[in-house]
Amino acid sequence: MYVVMDERSMVTDGYVASFSREGVSAVGLLASDFKGWLQTAREPDLDAVQGFLLGDCAQRSSLPDLIHKRSRAPIIAMIETRSLTETLDLFTAGIDDVVRKPVHVREIMARTESVWRRSQRSQHATAKEAADRTERLRVYFDGRDPDIDGEKIALPRRERQILELLIRNRGRRLTKEQVFNAVYGAFTSDVDESVVESHISKLRKKLREKLSFDPIEVRRYLGYAFVS
Repeated sequence: MYVVMDERSMVTDGYVASFSREGVSAVGLLASDFKGWLQTAREPDLDAVQGFLLGDCAQRSSLPDLIHKRSRAPIIAMIETRSLTETLDLFTAGIDDVVRKPVHVREIMARTESVWRRSQRSQHATAKEAADRTERLRVYFDGRDPDIDGEKIALPRRERQILELLIRNRGRRLTKEQVFNAVYGAFTSDVDESVVESHISKLRKKLREKLSFDPIEVRRYLGYAFVS
């Protein structure tokens, strides 16, 4: 799930719609509401955030510190015109990346994933032995299906998103609620949370058939983890 913040509802609504067309959940918040939501949001909701997209806001430079206190998700700022001074100020404030509007949501997804990879590189290095078992599996994090041994594996959108989420959080156990919020959005009320169990069951079966082992560990009441 992405969180889009801007002073103008036409901007937030536009990007939420663009993410939706890519099959990715997103929520738009006006600048006046963002800080209040951030301070009161539940932990499972914040854990579901894949990235923060910050548009125009007078207090934008003060937001990264607040976000970092409650979330590990990458923060990308959108600027109207190319400005070296503004870009440097945003990086100094703690923004992870800066893009100029208009920007396609697929580029945003690729940039946030790049930030995730950099932040977790040391963790992955310590888990190299475990990671070696799944070198045959390649996941792209940009809307494309994964492949195993170079062969494309066609996955329904939700299964692909769950696989990406688990790999992004390799070794970390995620609850059913966290997976649901990340894939369907923290504010979705018309889909039952139990749908996650069905998605993961089908995904595990497909991975087992191709890899000859199950890389997803399921612990009742505790959740799911990509462990191999």
